[in-house]
Amino acid sequence: MTGWHAERTPDRSAKTMIAVTLLALLLVAAVPVALLAGVIMMILGHVVGGFALFGGSVIVAALAVVLAGMSGMRQLRKLVSGRAFNILQQDGDQDTDAEAESSDYADVVRLDRSEYTEVR
Repeated sequence: MTGWHAERTPDRSAKTMIAVTLLALLLVAAVPVALLAGVIMMILGHVVGGFALFGGSVIVAALAVVLAGMSGMRQLRKLVSGRAFNILQQDGDQDTDAEAESSDYADVVRLDRSEYTEVR
C-alpha cells in the first residue's frame, strides 16, 4: 500500500502547477473587487488611482492566467511524453491492420477497400 501511495502523490512540479493555478483563480476573482474599489476611488476624486488599481489588477490576473496555462501545458507535455505513464509511442509508419486481423470477436465483418462507401 505504501508503494501505491508514493505513486499517487504529486511531485514537486505538479504541486507548483496547482499553486500557480489557484493563484490565478484567486487573482481573477479579485478583479471585480478591484473594479468596485476603483469606482469608489473615482467617486472620491482619485480618478487616476482608480484606473491604475483596476488596470493593474487586470494585468496581474492576465499574467497569472498565462503563467498557469504555460505551466499546465508543460506538465501535460511531460505526462503525455510517457515519462509519467508507461506508454509506448507509435510511429506513423506502423500499420495497425495486423491488430485488426487478429480480432477475438466472431461477428466482425472484414471489408476490402473496394467495399468502402465514400460519402461526399
